[in-house]
This record gives sequence, structure tokens and C-alpha cells, in this order.
Amino acid sequence: MTTQATDTELSAVNSILGSIGQSPITTLGSITTDVTNQGQEVFNTYANPQVALIYNILIETNKNVQNEGWHFNVQNKIKIDPDDNGNYVIPSNYLRMDIHGGLYDKTKDVVRKNGKLFDNVHDTYIFTSSLEFDITYLFAFADVPPAIQRYIIARSAVKAATQLVSNADLVKLLQLEEGQTRSAALEYDCDQGDHTFFGFPQESNYRSYQPYNALIR
Repeated sequence: MTTQATDTELSAVNSILGSIGQSPITTLGSITTDVTNQGQEVFNTYANPQVALIYNILIETNKNVQNEGWHFNVQNKIKIDPDDNGNYVIPSNYLRMDIHGGLYDKTKDVVRKNGKLFDNVHDTYIFTSSLEFDITYLFAFADVPPAIQRYIIARSAVKAATQLVSNADLVKLLQLEEGQTRSAALEYDCDQGDHTFFGFPQESNYRSYQPYNALIR
């Protein structure tokens, strides 16, 4: 029996290539930037510029989808201390970082400025105490749950077809698949998150009345 693995960046790129009628590849290239980390390309091992474009589409779509905030990449009420200078420097894998309970606590209002948190209420980068945050993380594509991986791939295929193929019918077909995979991703997220309109907090336990039990006699 053949074991089916979850998607990798290579398999994702091949899925997108197949969606637009292109042949698969056996390996991904790499783009090396300068040592100052300014993003300037100094070496590109992608043999085909189309592959590099599709890979970039995949990476950008991965960021866009995760930025929506899903159960797997959101953590609430995380207590963090400021650094020695009193600053909260935002790590590169944080897509969103906001104070927990900020909806009703207006003593602080933080925004991202110059890679750090800035308090709009007190007009300062300096914080004197630890705070609790709601954080949305950015994970590598390989670490994303399979149901959401498939949505990212389908969404990337639509963008690739729009940019590289002049075929409106193909784009419409791929958009149908995108809608189906998004529905599956939302179903997965709801199942994992156990969401309810009652708004039960963490570390609580409550089982509501289930009418169907009345029929079991």
C-alpha cells in the first residue's frame, strides 16, 4: 500500500503547474539575497523564470491565507515581557500582534511601527510591564494543516492562471476548485476550534441540552 504524504512546496508548485497545463519539475531552485538582508537578489538557481514566479505566488498566497487567522496559527493571551530597552520588537514570524482584551481596555492602543509596537495612547515605544497578547503566527507551508494547504494551492493556481494563461474558462474552473477547498478549510478550522456562539472560555467544560436524547427511550 502506497503511503500518501502531505504536500510540500515542491508538490504544491507541481500542482499549480499542472493546473495551467505545464510539466512538473523534480526540484525547486533557490534565490539567494545579499548578506545585508535588503532583499536584493544576487544568485538565482531557478532554471525557469516561470517556476520562480509560481513559487513566489505560492509563498505570497501562504502569507495572505494565514493572515486571515486560523485556529492553528492564532494564540490568545500570551504573556510577553518587553526587552531590556522597554520595547516589544516584533519577530518576523508574527503576522499580527495585539493586546489581549483591547476591545474593552483602552488604556493602551498598540500599532506596528518600525518593527516594534508603538502605544498610540501614550505616544511611546516604551512599555514598563509585561502584557498579554493575541498573536497570529506565520508558519512555513509544510507546517500548515493539509486542508488549508489544499486551499492555498487552489488559490495560487487561480492567480497563476490569471497571470500566465489567457484562458477565462480555465480561470473559472480553477475558481470553482478554490471555493470547494476554502469550504473544506473552513470546515476543518471549525472542527479543530470547536467554535460556539456561547463563547465559552478556555479551560471550561459545559455540555448543553441535546434534544435528540429525549428520543432515546
